[in-house]
Amino acid sequence: MPKKILNGIVVSDKPNKTITVIVERKFQHPKLKKIIKAKKKYSVHDEKNQFKNGDKVSIRESKPFSKTKKFEVIGEYK
Repeated sequence: MPKKILNGIVVSDKPNKTITVIVERKFQHPKLKKIIKAKKKYSVHDEKNQFKNGDKVSIRESKPFSKTKKFEVIGEYK
């Protein structure tokens, strides 16, 4: 099964080797046909502590690093 790859913006970099990334997606409501924005936060493993608030990053699903960290950083997203 292929791993999920998501793009988002770093909103927190306070914990060691961890960043919080917010991912926004748009979808159309099935009945109302209105475009809806949905946001979700992910805890992401950042081995080198190189990303700071406001950076755009790509993240990939991986093995669990902890109870909440199940994604790792691939790199910067342009």
